[in-house]
Amino acid sequence: MTKKTTPATLCPCGSGKDFAACCGRFLDGGQTPETPEELMRSRYSAYVLGRENWIRATWAPETYPAAPMEGADKVKWLGLTVKNAALQTPTEGTVEFVARGRTREGAFRMHEISRFEKRDGVWVYVDGTFPDKS
Repeated sequence: MTKKTTPATLCPCGSGKDFAACCGRFLDGGQTPETPEELMRSRYSAYVLGRENWIRATWAPETYPAAPMEGADKVKWLGLTVKNAALQTPTEGTVEFVARGRTREGAFRMHEISRFEKRDGVWVYVDGTFPDKS
């Protein structure tokens, strides 16, 4: 199910900007994220809004899972905190973030360091590590 936003809706990514001026530029406006952080924030917004097409379009094909949004309709996303965003090279970057959500089972937090690559001028999500898991 895709959730609707209006031009005056705050962006789910937590930037404090209107959706249309933030992640809506990418999800609805046809623009391309210029940094790994912009891409990561837009992907979080896509999960919140049920926009699987954006998740698929921005995921490296070699690591794309069979069902990336499986169970996503059972999650109420509560917020995103970007802890760090860095470029290792002009075509490689990482974003460390914490996403909080709630399911029937209770609240959870997901701490991930996502890895991105710029391919043919476009950033894509490659994979991530989870520092809280030992």
